[in-house]
Amino acid sequence: MRFRPLPSSNPAEASNSVIPDPPATMRAAVIDDTGDADVLHEGTLPTPSPVLSELLVRVVAAGVNPIDVKTRAGRGLSRAIDGYPVALGYDFSGVVVRAPYEAHPLQPGTPVFGMLPFPRTGGSYAEYAVVPSLSVARKPAALSHVEAAGVPLAALTAWGLVVETAHAHEGQRMLIHAGSGGVGHFAVQFAAYFGAHVTVTSSGRNAAWLRELGASVVIDYTTTEFDEVVSEVDVAIDLIGNVDGGDVGTRSMTVVRPGGLYVSVPTASSFDYTAASEQAGVRATGFVVNPSGETLATIARLLDSNSVQVYVDDVFDLADAAKAHAALEQGHTRGKIVLRVSPD
Repeated sequence: MRFRPLPSSNPAEASNSVIPDPPATMRAAVIDDTGDADVLHEGTLPTPSPVLSELLVRVVAAGVNPIDVKTRAGRGLSRAIDGYPVALGYDFSGVVVRAPYEAHPLQPGTPVFGMLPFPRTGGSYAEYAVVPSLSVARKPAALSHVEAAGVPLAALTAWGLVVETAHAHEGQRMLIHAGSGGVGHFAVQFAAYFGAHVTVTSSGRNAAWLRELGASVVIDYTTTEFDEVVSEVDVAIDLIGNVDGGDVGTRSMTVVRPGGLYVSVPTASSFDYTAASEQAGVRATGFVVNPSGETLATIARLLDSNSVQVYVDDVFDLADAAKAHAALEQGHTRGKIVLRVSPD
């Protein structure tokens, strides 16, 4: 094995330590085809090589997201997968192994976290990943790799919804569905941080926790229909949609004030929100997450200052990725589920 010195453009980070060249192959949790959770299994893949401005990162931990589950099951982005076996996953926290050039700000040895462009590249359920350098930020110093891996996709989605699309501000009335999930628990915190009055739907067991995160009103969806107690909100952020025979999306528009905003997020939502919003007299939009390292760096500062927190509900080893998917599919996860991929 060849070793090379750890370069750094920052004298404070320079050291005499070395970073080993990666092996030719790597461990990964892969699927050979779409299907139930048990199609996920441990396998071996070629270690990817970065090109141009990409980084090569040794993945320490990987977040598990609903889009991973949908894609594995044959929905989500499964049609964009161009070959098998493939490792799923977007979120990662790890350590830079190769930088694009000697003066790059993220040199080998730098702890980073970010979001991969899966399925254009392999996913984060693997020991190594290549990632565009603009989709990466330094890992928050206050967080472990396991905690940091639960942040990127969920927090970037929540930031895009609450800050960039809804323009959260003092006194704004915002309804957030599924507030205890990965995206939801960040959305509640960002909305409250910017001064919005937050009403959230969740199961009753999460009510006290969501109030601690900043929710003003928590509606237990198991006992109360939200549209019977909510009205005239400025923004409704819908992380559920019209799925499984339900009509959360359609009913959400009835509680938005005239001219207010409805934002639809779920990829499996099966209704024409554009036509429904016109009938309801409200504005409506879908949303797709932007994997911005610059935004992630802002979120990292909020995490380091304890203004925002990530909640990791459970951690599974890479070999148990199928169990992690099965747990997420049960629908009762608070915050995030994370895979431990390699040693810290």
